[in-house]
Order: sequence, then C-alpha cells, then structure tokens
Amino acid sequence: MDVVEFSPGPEEYAWTFGGAPPIREVAPGSVMRLWCDDAFAGKIRSVTDLASATLDPRFLNPQTGPFAVTGAEPGDTLVLHLVDLTPARDWGASTLVPFFGGLTGTDRTALLDDALPEQTWIYELDRARGTVTFAAQRSDFTVDLPVAPMLGTVGVAPANREVRSSLTPDAFGGNMDTPEMRAGVTCYLPVNEPGAIFSVGDGHYRQGEGESCGTAVEGAMDVTLIVDLVKGSTAPAPAWPRLENDGELITVGSSRPLEDAWRIGQKEMISWLGALHGLDRLDAYQLLTQVSLAPLANVVDTNYSAVTKVPKAFLPRAEPYDGLHADLRARAARL
Repeated sequence: MDVVEFSPGPEEYAWTFGGAPPIREVAPGSVMRLWCDDAFAGKIRSVTDLASATLDPRFLNPQTGPFAVTGAEPGDTLVLHLVDLTPARDWGASTLVPFFGGLTGTDRTALLDDALPEQTWIYELDRARGTVTFAAQRSDFTVDLPVAPMLGTVGVAPANREVRSSLTPDAFGGNMDTPEMRAGVTCYLPVNEPGAIFSVGDGHYRQGEGESCGTAVEGAMDVTLIVDLVKGSTAPAPAWPRLENDGELITVGSSRPLEDAWRIGQKEMISWLGALHGLDRLDAYQLLTQVSLAPLANVVDTNYSAVTKVPKAFLPRAEPYDGLHADLRARAARL
C-alpha cells in the first residue's frame, strides 16, 4: 500500500467543502497519515481565551486537504476507512460561543435574550489513563472522562459546483459531528466532482451525542486512514453519507428542522436495507421501526445531523459493497 503523509501549515488549511483546489492526488488503496488542527485552529489555549476576542468566524474548522482521488468520477462512491485517531496535543478546549449552541438564542432562533456568558474550559489529557479531565469553573468539581477520539468533519466537494462552509453538514458529509466517526469505521460518500475532492478535520477528544453547547473537547489529531473507491458501474453511490462498523449499518441525514434530518437518515436506511436484502420499502419501513437506534449527531451546526443505526445482528448476513469494510479492516490490521 502506498503511504501518503501530510501535515499542513496554517497557510495550507481549507475552510470550505468545494471551491479549493486539491493539494495532492492519491490513488485508491493508499494509506494516509495526516495531522489535523482543532476547530479553533489552535487559537484557544487557556481558560482566558474567549471566542469573541480570539476567533474569526470565517476561519473555523480548518480542513486537512482537499485531496483528489485518482479515477473518481461523479456517480462513484468514495470510501474512507478510519484506521487510527490519536490526540496530537496533551489538552483539548471547549468554549461557549455567543449565540451558538443548542440551549441559547441563535441567528435562526432569534430571541431578545442576551448571549450566555462566554467561558472556556481546558481539558488536560492523561495518555496513560486514556482520560481527559473536566474541571468546573464555578465549583471544585472535577471528573475524568474516557478519551473517545472522533472526527467532526469528513466530506467531499458538494454537487453542482457549490462551495459550502466547513461548519456545514449536508449530503456531501462535512461537519456531521457524529461520535460514530471513530477509528474502525468505514465512511461511504457520494462523489459529486471529478477526483471526489475530500478533506477531513475537526478532531474531538470526546463528544456527547448532540454536541449540546456547540463545541466538543476540541483537539488536534493524528489521523491514519485508507482511501478506496467503488465505481458507479459496480454499485450506485449513496445519496447521503453511510457508515459501517463491525456491528452496525449507519446513515446520517443533515437538515433543519431536526426532524427532517432524522427523516433523511431513516429513509436512507430503508433504501440501504432494500438494496441489501431485497425488501419492499414498506417492509423495510416496518422492520426499521422495530430495530433502529436514532442518536443525535449535532443540534448546533448550520444544519443539524441525525444518525440512524441498525445492528447487523438483527439482519441476515449481507456484505455491503462486496465486503469492503471487512477487507479494509484486514488491510488496516497489517499496518
């Protein structure tokens, strides 16, 4: 397997999906070892760093990439298998951003209330114990939380030559902010532009479902992934992002209002079950109703994201994309 290593400097970050030229071309089957900055581009480093004074909203969620994939054409499926996610710093940061978050007024939910007080929390990483420490600022409460590394953003160039902010999730993937995007998962994305033009970023050392306040434990990440490609002549591209891990099939929908994001994920899972098992859509709808889980990914981004999960144990054995996930797991084990 070819190995591609890339660690961007600040001048090499991408801030959008689409609209940025690829910095490198990689072949299907390549292993990529990447460094990704945190959502704040490393500018929030202490509890005295406040979002409004430190951050420029035009430059959030810096992306590593984008990369073009040799031979990728619209109608194909880009496949990204996350092999390893390792925190690249010994601390992560989380902050309250004015008029951003799930429990405050926003530009979409316009209220006369003032913004919540700005505050920043720094989480110290204990690599030996595999924990990050939450330290309350208005009491002496502390608790160690297990590290659960994930990527907030994984996406390709959108369709129709659109350019979208790296804060946005949609059918192209993007800022989905789902804890399911962790090591061991395979992500399937529709190719909309020649080369796919994909990027990754927004490392989280852990995040609860929903990302309630709008920021996780944001931290730089060392990322190892394998790139692959399924041609459209072999299998049609998914309309929305799909994930697969050893035990589950997962779909992600992104929209506003939140129920529409949920509906997208549910409908996409019905389509996937139909393709895998020959189910009529109403039969798949009935089965989904009894077996699915629907955790939230985020309720704070420019679009909300909702996840639909189905345990493989409830289904007859099937091999999505001819067993590509299992093959990628085997390739990853040889690294």
